[in-house]
Amino acid sequence: MRSYSLSSTPDAGRYRISVKHEPHGTVSGYLTTQLRPGAILDAAAPRGDFMLGEGTGPVLLLSAGIGLTPVLSMLHELAVRDSDREIWWIHGARRPREHPLAAETHALLTSLPHTHEHVFYTTARPEERRRTRAADGRLTKDKVVALSVPADATAYVCGPATFMADMQHALTAAGIDPARIHTELFGAMPSINPGLTGQAARTPHQPPGPPGTGPLVTFARSGVSVTCPDSKPSVLELADACDVPTRWSCRTGVCHTCTTLLLSGDIAYSPTPLEPPDGHVLICCAQPSTDVVLDM
Repeated sequence: MRSYSLSSTPDAGRYRISVKHEPHGTVSGYLTTQLRPGAILDAAAPRGDFMLGEGTGPVLLLSAGIGLTPVLSMLHELAVRDSDREIWWIHGARRPREHPLAAETHALLTSLPHTHEHVFYTTARPEERRRTRAADGRLTKDKVVALSVPADATAYVCGPATFMADMQHALTAAGIDPARIHTELFGAMPSINPGLTGQAARTPHQPPGPPGTGPLVTFARSGVSVTCPDSKPSVLELADACDVPTRWSCRTGVCHTCTTLLLSGDIAYSPTPLEPPDGHVLICCAQPSTDVVLDM
């Protein structure tokens, strides 16, 4: 299964995804070279909570590469509303030919009254930068701060993991409250022990600190039973603290990499996934409601 962001307004009467063709990408290659109009695909229900919030203050849409797709959908939504909010669009790419949907983005921005558009290219030729009015170089903290983005903006950031970490630091340095910085990872974080591992890097053990008073969590394969701490961690956080081998990627209940067989007991989710797997648990966002036994 692959996850793709919508790149058009949600109320357009259709759903659009924008797929970058990767030479060795199984799914992207199929979608971009083999799929034909009229084909029927199975699709899961929407997941995630990276959505444009209500409000009247400034909006900052910050992206890199094909990570622009979800923030472009937000820009479409603002255009549909004829929004008079101050909108900052900041995007980084290698060069114009690797800047997807650039013309569409520019047209939307020029249709709105209070917008700022800043594009950065790392490998563009001088004439390409002049033609597109793009700045030279990679987006950095200093460059973001130099733009004087409003400190009361609500920011939406999407791109590779290192880009997002850098931009979160940059926006904080620019005076934006971290609580108003929303992110969506483009691509998965590197998994730890993907799949069910046969041997732990360290022998599983009791977590540090005093015993908790919550439900008993038993990791059956690892032979460890732990009373859940009063801080109510997720099952994944508890497993990490015990060095129980785990599989995970997104840690937000989106990718389903962490799906684990529930042998007994009940769990609760926070946040609640739209499609919780029957008989299994998404351990990254699950907390035990009763004593549980997991196939870990």
